[in-house]
Amino acid sequence: MTDEVLEAADALVAAFAEGRLDDYFGAFAPDATFVFHTTPQRLSSTAEYRALWDRWVAEDDFRVLSCVSTGRLVQPLGEDTAVFSHDVATVVRSTAGEETLAERETIVFHRAPSGRWLAVHEHLSPAPGA
Repeated sequence: MTDEVLEAADALVAAFAEGRLDDYFGAFAPDATFVFHTTPQRLSSTAEYRALWDRWVAEDDFRVLSCVSTGRLVQPLGEDTAVFSHDVATVVRSTAGEETLAERETIVFHRAPSGRWLAVHEHLSPAPGA
């Protein structure tokens, strides 16, 4: 199970880092929730997050240039749920310029009836001292 969750997390991070948005958003369940330190409200679905992302692109020419995951930990919770946490160093570009972000992230994965591991919740916070 741990290896399967790590594979799902690796695929999600790679899609994010490479700008493969259909693959990235496809790694989440439709009813996934998102808590980001950069947004004032919890996002209640993957569609809501995708709409916000599209707004960032339209308004600020937002792009992810790279993302590196370190300090990875998988905590299995039963047979079908696991908590994945890691540190992420992300380089983004927007109309404001290029920025390197140091953050910590927790993603809850759940095994769908199809057997595929999907992210059902993501929480992102700044790394200490960032």
